[in-house]
Amino acid sequence: MNLIISLLAVMTVASTAHALPLPNSHQLVSLPANFTAQYNFEGIVGLDNCSGSVIRLENSRDTDNALVLTNGHCLETGFPKPGTYVYGKPSRRSFRLFNASMEVVGRLTATTIVYSTMTKTDMTIYKLSETYADIKSKYGVNALTLSSQRPTEKTQIEVISGYWKRGYSCEIEAFIPHLEEAGFTWDDSIRYSRPGCQVIGGTSGSPIIQKDTRTVIGVNNTGSDSGEMCTMNNPCEIDKNGKKTAYRGYSYGEQTYWVYSCLNQYNEIDVNVPGCQLHH
Repeated sequence: MNLIISLLAVMTVASTAHALPLPNSHQLVSLPANFTAQYNFEGIVGLDNCSGSVIRLENSRDTDNALVLTNGHCLETGFPKPGTYVYGKPSRRSFRLFNASMEVVGRLTATTIVYSTMTKTDMTIYKLSETYADIKSKYGVNALTLSSQRPTEKTQIEVISGYWKRGYSCEIEAFIPHLEEAGFTWDDSIRYSRPGCQVIGGTSGSPIIQKDTRTVIGVNNTGSDSGEMCTMNNPCEIDKNGKKTAYRGYSYGEQTYWVYSCLNQYNEIDVNVPGCQLHH
């Protein structure tokens, strides 16, 4: 899937075969020297094979254990199979934490895979050993806030990658009823406008941030490498009538607001809550 995962993961985990290859070194050298200057990296994290962000819910407390958002296909144990999810499993994943100036100021450590899936959406949420207050006190970094609202077309967005330490700017061009790639299907997918957000390998899991805010409205996950139809690294769009179309060079993200339909009385993600819209 242009499951924008890194080459390292492809080489080390056989199940993570859906991967947009990382750019060649000459492609990176050609980037402008100031390509990150306009982006705020506060709360962005880097994984060994992907990108992510420290997020809080709209009613989180500073004393709550912090959360990290990335993709389901970035899960350290490999891709969750179609139609499956991972819930409440232990983890010791670590994350490089950035401040606003794109400096790595420390490392954060997960205790739990709260939820992970590649069905309907492409999302992993980790719980950290650190609280939001701990992170603010030790590193001077605030979390981004995960929106409870579905985003809208024409919203100006930024996709910020902790793996590559770079960002992208564009807008939400359209919502795709279903996006299919190599046996995985995502619903109500976010298609980015061009030029601006032609994301590359390693940007998987980057937050989709509403421009000029600290609000996460989705999670970046894939793009079409060669325009093939629904194959690995080549997602295809499926319209409401079931027609499939593929567009080379188009990039996409997935919905995250469904998390709020699954919160229990303790403000925790619980797939057993009646009406939970996450796959379970």
